[in-house]
This record gives sequence, structure tokens and C-alpha cells, in this order.
Amino acid sequence: MLKKILLCLMVFAFAKANSQATDLFRAEYTYFPQRDSDNSFRRFRTFINVPLKIKEGTYLVPFFEYRNVHLLIRDNDIFRELNTDRYESYEASIGLTFPMKNNWRFGGRAGVLFASNFDSGSVESDDIFYAGSLYFIKDKKDNPGGKPWRLVIGVQYSTVVGRPFPLPYINYYREFAPDWSYTVGAPKMNLRYRFDDKNSVQLYARLDGFYGNIQENVLTTGDQIGDNASLTTVVTGPGYQYNFTKNLSAYFYVGYTLINDIRLRDVDGNDVKTINDTNTFYSRAGLKFSL
Repeated sequence: MLKKILLCLMVFAFAKANSQATDLFRAEYTYFPQRDSDNSFRRFRTFINVPLKIKEGTYLVPFFEYRNVHLLIRDNDIFRELNTDRYESYEASIGLTFPMKNNWRFGGRAGVLFASNFDSGSVESDDIFYAGSLYFIKDKKDNPGGKPWRLVIGVQYSTVVGRPFPLPYINYYREFAPDWSYTVGAPKMNLRYRFDDKNSVQLYARLDGFYGNIQENVLTTGDQIGDNASLTTVVTGPGYQYNFTKNLSAYFYVGYTLINDIRLRDVDGNDVKTINDTNTFYSRAGLKFSL
């Protein structure tokens, strides 16, 4: 049950991060090996948001993302029999945001995702997923006479999760002292300290992972069918960000996983084979251009 809850949280949290992020562009690389094995996880990810102004305060926001995952599994014969250890995903969606009364803002997004090992060389029906989300944001980051804060609440639905109901979401950011701030929510919680306009550090905890359809399903021991591969991890550690300009930044995170679960699941989302769940080192670095 815990694994299913974490998968739901991971999927909807990433969708939320994509829909409401102030990053216009991001390119990053993630790497973590599997301790005491020859396994490793490598991922390149890049995305772009393109805000198109409709009228004052109202924007239409196309979003495009590409992910390339190299999931190298060498301590399990099932994965040795797969034709590939590469998984890719392509996402395209459209968002809309506009201001409301009392400093509230509405945000919504709908899109399609293709996520698979694509061994056949083409897109199949099981590779296609859909997602939609609705959010309400109250932003008091310019708060005369008070501490800046921001609250996001909403719901999100994704066919990747495979549950016939939307999932709730809440995220809260607050600056509580000069140069200090914290964020509570998903996919990330952090405590940040800003040295100056260029340098900041943080302690963080976040959900990470991936999901990919297996076009040629895997028969496991016990005659169970592995329909898709996924990794769910919870990681914590320190991070550093350097701002080249007001909008362009480089960042680097290291950490250690608290949960690190690589598994095969059947078409109904039930676990059929846990490949590896040993906790290990984690690293992620990238560049971003933000508002």
C-alpha cells in the first residue's frame, strides 16, 4: 500500500511541478548507482514553458518535456532478457492561468505523455497517458509589513496512476527570517539560506523516479506479467544554487535515498517483481532559466 501511495504522489507531484513552475527552461542530469550491485539509474531531462500573453495577467502556456532514462539492471536475470535498458518519455500539454480576486490566481493544464522503451520503434496504445490539473494560488511574496508567503491548492488526475479519481495537492512557501525560507509540500520540501544574490544553499527532501511502459511484456517467475517498469525514490540531502544572472542559474544536489524501489508492475498497477530496494547515493545537476 505504501508503494502505491508513493507512486500516486510522485506522478501527480511531477505534474504539478511542471504546471506551476516559474522555470521557463531547464536541462538537468540525474545519476545514482545501486549500492552493492552493478545497477545504476541515469536520466537526462529537459523542458520548456512558453507563456503566451492573452491579456493583462492572463497567459496560455504550452509545455514540452523530454526525458531519456538509462536504467541499467545487472543483478536480475529478468532485466538481462529485455531488449533494451533505455526508456524515453515525451510530454506535450497546454496550460492556462489568470488572476482572480483577493490575490488568488487560477492555473490549469491538460496534456498527453508518451512513456516507453519503444522497442518496436513506434508508439503503441499502452505508451500513451493523459493528465489534467486545476490549481488555485495565493501569492503574497510581495507582502508589505509581513513575511512573504505562497499557498497552492488543487487537484490532479493522471492515467499513469491508474486510479479513477483526482488527487488533492497542497504546497506552502514562506520566508520566515532575513535570507531564510522553507517549502512544505511535494515533490520537494526544503529549508533554504541565501548568502547573497548569487549563492544559496538548502537542505531538502524530495520524491523522484520514473515510469515506462514495456512494449514486449516480461514473464516473471510465478507466471506474472510485467507490463511496465518504474522507480520510486525518496531522497534527502544538501543542495547548492549559483545565479549567473537574475534569471539564469546552475544547481547541484547530492543526497542519500530513504526509499529506493525499482520494480515491475502488471497492467493493473500491482507489483509483480521488486528488482532492487537498497538505499544509495544520489546526485542531480542542471541549468535553469526562470522568471
